[in-house]
Amino acid sequence: MKPINVGLLGLGTVGTGVVRIVEGHQEDLSNQVGSPIRISQILVKDRNKARSVSVDAAKLTEDPWEIVRNPEIDVVVEVMGGIAQTKEYILEALERGKHIVTANKDLMALHGQEILEKAREKGCDVLYEASVAGGIPIIRTLIEGFSSDRITKIMGIVNGTTNYILTKMSQEGAAYAEVLKEAQELGYAEADPTSDVEGLDAARKMTILSSLGFRSNVALENVSVTGISRVTQEDIRYAKRLGYEVKLLGIAERQDDLISVSVEPTMIKTSHPIASVNGVFNAVYVHGEAVGETMFYGAGAGELPTATSIVADLVAVIKNMKLGVNGRQAQLSYNVLKLKSDEQIASKFFLLLHVQDRAGVLAQIAQVFSDCDVSIESVMQPSTPHQSSTEIIIITHQASKKSMGAVLQSFENLPAVKRVKSVYRVEG
Repeated sequence: MKPINVGLLGLGTVGTGVVRIVEGHQEDLSNQVGSPIRISQILVKDRNKARSVSVDAAKLTEDPWEIVRNPEIDVVVEVMGGIAQTKEYILEALERGKHIVTANKDLMALHGQEILEKAREKGCDVLYEASVAGGIPIIRTLIEGFSSDRITKIMGIVNGTTNYILTKMSQEGAAYAEVLKEAQELGYAEADPTSDVEGLDAARKMTILSSLGFRSNVALENVSVTGISRVTQEDIRYAKRLGYEVKLLGIAERQDDLISVSVEPTMIKTSHPIASVNGVFNAVYVHGEAVGETMFYGAGAGELPTATSIVADLVAVIKNMKLGVNGRQAQLSYNVLKLKSDEQIASKFFLLLHVQDRAGVLAQIAQVFSDCDVSIESVMQPSTPHQSSTEIIIITHQASKKSMGAVLQSFENLPAVKRVKSVYRVEG
């Protein structure tokens, strides 16, 4: 049996996992695809670096073009990261008829449609399961498992770093800055954690998931993004007191062909399954018109979980090669993207207000909500005897984003409200 030759762009944590699985599971993989799978060339930054996995030095190269232009390579597996230069390598490989497996969420979020169009033109596969949630097979599920259904909502924890931070804050009462430092020391957060904690990493993943789920070309700039850096222990304590957990959620919704996508700290009922997803784990909740509610849970990162998704994609590519159907399943968007306006985006909201403690203040606040057509579900005022100011916690009924914006604007001009300390979306 002629072996399938694979070129591996990158031998970091995930690339090392790919080598371990391909070499360690060779018999099982060969039986599945009908051919041996051989990693014949590997891109590294330094050929002389000591590695945790044994590889033949003759397979190593420091020039990515050697792999991209090698006529013996059938499939290129990209785990090196990067955007602009990596895009060039992938487009060139496709031009030369090579199939692509990638874990690059940044690249697929920003240039996925262009890459998939080139793949279809050249009759090649581009698979990217590992780009979103590590070892969770959510992309294949959206494409195949929901092919007969109509997805109306995708909601998920898709960033392990922020989930680890919020879990520690909730369970141990630790402050944000303290837990972030610990996450960096453990390797869960980068030295510059901005992409994670400000929600950009999750936004890129939600761009991919919403594009697939709604078959529309959702761009990164279509995602409303708020990170967790302003979440306080006070917010979390009040959330728990009211029966909620605070999670950084990606939320994509479709109603009457209108779409909204956001990433934001959200208060979610403790009874909802996602509320119990803790630590670095990920979970994606999908609602279909026919199937109803489903949820997918697992490790969202790490050497072997991510490598497992990559090798599963590699197996799928090779099976398509054997069947002669490569390039026929490229998931190009066919629905025209129609975004909801702020008037059409609706949810419940949690507000924590710092206000004057005197008679009539609550009536003034209630009047603002009434004037802005926002209905109040509940009000709580913690006891603060003998003080001139106090806090008021309000949870609204469903209200539009536009109406809530009008409420917040009105509070800026209301002397009784000293400060709006926190505002969160409420789910569940």
